[in-house]
Amino acid sequence: MHKSPSGSSLGPGGLDLSQAFFKPIQSTAPPSATKRNTKISVIGVGNVGMAIAQTILTQDLADEIALVDAKEDKLRGEMLDLQHAAAFLPRTKINASVDYSVTAGSDLCIVTAGARQNPGESRLNLLQRNVALFSKIIPPLVQYSPDTILLIVSNPVDVLTYVAWKLSGFPSNRVIGSGTNLDSSRFRFLIADHLDVNAQDVQAYIIGEHGDSSVALWSSISIGGVPVLSFLKNQQIVYEKETLENIHKEVVNSAYEVISLKGYTSWAIGYSAANLARSILRDQRKIHPVSVLAKGFYGINGGDVFLSLPALLGRGGVLGVTNVHFTKEEEQRLRKSAETILEVQSQLGL
Repeated sequence: MHKSPSGSSLGPGGLDLSQAFFKPIQSTAPPSATKRNTKISVIGVGNVGMAIAQTILTQDLADEIALVDAKEDKLRGEMLDLQHAAAFLPRTKINASVDYSVTAGSDLCIVTAGARQNPGESRLNLLQRNVALFSKIIPPLVQYSPDTILLIVSNPVDVLTYVAWKLSGFPSNRVIGSGTNLDSSRFRFLIADHLDVNAQDVQAYIIGEHGDSSVALWSSISIGGVPVLSFLKNQQIVYEKETLENIHKEVVNSAYEVISLKGYTSWAIGYSAANLARSILRDQRKIHPVSVLAKGFYGINGGDVFLSLPALLGRGGVLGVTNVHFTKEEEQRLRKSAETILEVQSQLGL
């Protein structure tokens, strides 16, 4: 399959018009070696992959985007569809190929590809198929972009981030899972909706597994800098713990609700992944709840496991894990979440 990049050739003979169209100025020098384009590769052009690519384009996060998928016709169609919007978007070179060489020199590789669950198929069997799929995806990404950062979005994201780490041989700071970054956004939205405030003024995290065993950090929630639970206690405002649990359950069930209504999730995870890409590539040094190697943090010592913790992200990937104060109950729940993921990994023989 031809990559069909946006270029200066025109016509059946591939006539290069750029030299004829523009007259060069005198006494020029080549671009500085210290300045280079930013390149992002997206692996998998399903609903999630294309939502991520589209959001990256509209937010002007890359000079070049490479798309990779096993379905050649769909891949070319998606590439052309994006290229045809060039007049409405920041200038970005868009390439696509079934060959991973198109990803060469990527600063960030976002993996969204994953096997779909067949009717009656066990979760464990689906996981085994996704592990096999990753063994074909991760090595060529590493081969063509040995200095890249891997951002895993495919589910189950925590286990597959661990798999990507093992397959890549990368240091753990350069392998990140999208984790509970989106869960935390849903959490902030629901709290903001309850209090009728802007979600950007809500500081709240969901950590642990991106799944049913996730942990809501109620003890550290603040609105406009005001710690919520401390405020309620000081004001002698009574609240039901069940109310808090119901909000967390609503977060966990949010994706299932969207899938039951429209068949899949796409836009929110697209914005979430682009949000992470911005923090990493522009060295924003922002804190995100993402899936990182958690061994040694908060009493997690059962083995190598990736799960979401509030992490500082920048150009080097994961720069550190925030030392957030947890209650004893929150720590216990986090360790239980780690055990849940480790059990799945042991079933897979990882």
